[in-house]
This record gives sequence, structure tokens and C-alpha cells, in this order.
Amino acid sequence: MRVYAVGGAVRDELLGLPVRDRDYVVVGASAECMAELGYRPVGKDFPVFLHPVTHEEYALARTERKTAPGYKGFVFHADPDVSLEEDLARRDLTINAIARAEDGSLVDPYGGAHDLDARVLRHVGPAFAEDPVRILRVARFAARFADFSVAPETMELMGAMVKSGEADHLVAERVWQELSQGLMESRPSRMIAVLRACAALERVLPELDRLFGVPQPAQHHPEVDTGEHVLLAIDRAATEAQCLEVRFAVLVHDLGKGLTPRARWPHHPGHEEQGAALVRDVCRRLRAPASCRDLALLAARNHSLIHRAEMLRPGTLVRLIERCDGLRRPERFQRLLAACRCDFRGRAGLADRPYRSEAFLLEALGALRSVDAGALAEGLSDPAGIAACIHQERVAAVKSVLTGRRPARTTAT
Repeated sequence: MRVYAVGGAVRDELLGLPVRDRDYVVVGASAECMAELGYRPVGKDFPVFLHPVTHEEYALARTERKTAPGYKGFVFHADPDVSLEEDLARRDLTINAIARAEDGSLVDPYGGAHDLDARVLRHVGPAFAEDPVRILRVARFAARFADFSVAPETMELMGAMVKSGEADHLVAERVWQELSQGLMESRPSRMIAVLRACAALERVLPELDRLFGVPQPAQHHPEVDTGEHVLLAIDRAATEAQCLEVRFAVLVHDLGKGLTPRARWPHHPGHEEQGAALVRDVCRRLRAPASCRDLALLAARNHSLIHRAEMLRPGTLVRLIERCDGLRRPERFQRLLAACRCDFRGRAGLADRPYRSEAFLLEALGALRSVDAGALAEGLSDPAGIAACIHQERVAAVKSVLTGRRPARTTAT
């Protein structure tokens, strides 16, 4: 029985990065042997065990055989006769197919250390094409390791997988898992760029793919199209270390612009509601968490109005904050403003410019919260007039607080 550290832990150690998790491969042992040593089995599809003390994962060396389309269409074979090299051959990338023996020596049959030095993401072998999730993983690794390139032959293979229909067998849970992890990396735009380069974005997120080539309004940033703007904006969200909900909202906030008829370009009237409908469809298809869905819907519907907050009448400001549920959910309202800030700063020359709408709306929210709606309701004899009275008081509070904050010229919208 021989034990080897494998995968991401070895890769990250060689890169000088912190190690997140450690995984091990056991060669020359059986499931019965592992159980006798006190390891607890946890794998359903193949034999994986938890160490009795450290609770780290130890998997028996195994091979796999493709039996059906998709990432679940495999039969695994674990046996004491399976070699380490055979186990490593089934892995996705050469940089993830390096093992370290207990004496510290490296086992690197597929040149992973060389590709680490060359900063290249390269598939191990032809078995890569049997699992469509690996397309998403390569894109995610491109987002994590921003100075790595994807090997041309790997990009070509991923394109062939898409063309053959293998990518059509991706399931929602795995797409969301890889997409959400990629959004949390240092350069999430690279994930989208890699997916687009191999034509997988059209299969995974066609609503986003449609944005490339769609012009931005002239007053925004006409030298880049809407898709490129979204990439700049999600990288801005990563620079600001925003949470997943904000990053996802930024990713999908402009989907409605992809439905604008070409004759209306570069204007996109009504894209907010169209975008919200698309966001709802995407979240349903990918089974995104409710927190991501809800913030994304708010951003899609309201980002244009939020950007113009300083130009709105007090009554419109009140209705905007109420529609965004800012009074009951102030923390989520702040995340909404953060998403809008990343949208605003996702343009050349605006990366470090103050986002005035954010401070303006937070001050307006403070004014609304100063109104005691309960006391007002108790003081009215006619229940039918309660809502109107509360609205009037909130408008008055916003007027008093924001006096002098507006630019010289105001425009009602």
C-alpha cells in the first residue's frame, strides 16, 4: 500500500500558493483493507475514504470507462493492481496530474511541472473529451490563474466537444457549481472568454453570449460592446472582493440588451424588464440560489434608474427604494448598489471615479427610515389613507435631507 498526495494540493504547493484541501490516492490497497485500517467510506460511485484522524480524503487508484454521454456516463474500476500512472491519466489537466510520494518525490508522467513553469493549461489525454464538465473546469482555472494560457490543442478539443454535442449533456447543478466558483476567482472574465472561444458559452449561457457585438449607448462606453463591458464589470466586482450574489448580478444585469432589434442600436429601450425575464429564466435553468436570483432581478430591473438617482424627483426616489425593498432589506439594498457601482466602473476611465448614486441613495434611504410609519398609521382614522400619508411623509423627508445635494440642473424621469 502506497499513498500519494495528488491534485490541487501538489499544484498549489509548486506554485507557492496556500493549499486549500489535500487529497490522496492509495495504490495497492482494497476497500476491505482501508476499512480494516479505520478509514470511513464516503464515496457512492467510487471508493473514497476519510482518514480516521485528519478526515482528509483518500481514494483508491482507479480507472474509468465511458459508457454514456455526460459526466455521469462512466464505469469506475478500483483494484490494487491499478497503477498511479493509470489513475493520473484520467485527470483533466496536466497541472492536476502530479503526485507527491511520502518521501517528497514527485511523480509527473504527463509533464505537469513543465506546464506549470510555462503557465499553460493543457489536457492530459484523449479521455478529457469524455467529460463535458472539464470544459467548465478549464474555464474556471483560467479565471483563477490569470497568467496561464489554454493550450491551442486543448482549446481545439473543447471546441470539438461542443460541436459534437457532448456539452449539451451538462446538467444544471454542475454548470452552476463551476460558474459560481469561477465568478469568485480573481479574473472571472477569463472564464467567460474561454467558454466563448470554444463556443461553449452559447450552450451554457446563450443569453450572455448574445451580448457580444451589441453596442453600448453612446454616452456609456461606445468603444466596447455590451459583452465586453460585462467582462470589465465582473472583473471590477472581483477587484472589490464582492460576494457571489453581487458578482452574479453584475454578470446578468444587461441581458435584456441582447434582445434589442438591430434597428434600435445603440439605444435599448425597455431592456430592463426584458432582462429581468431572462434573468429569471437563467436562474430557473441553472437552479441558482434564491439569494443570487433575487439580487440579480433587482439589478436587471433597476440599474438604469439607480445610475440616474441624482436626477430623480423625491417621489420617484421613494418609489425606487420601496420597489427595491430597501427599508426591509437594507443590507441587500447595499449589495444592489455595489452591483450598480461595478457596472458603472466597468468602463474605461471610470474604474476609480466616485459613484455618486450610491451615497445619494443611501442618504435617501436614511431619510425614509426616519419616518415612523407605525406612528403615522395609528394617528389616522381612515385606513384607506395610510399608504398615501406614509408616502407623503417619506417624500417630505427625502426633500429635506437632499436639499442642496442635487446638481444645478434636475430632470424628472
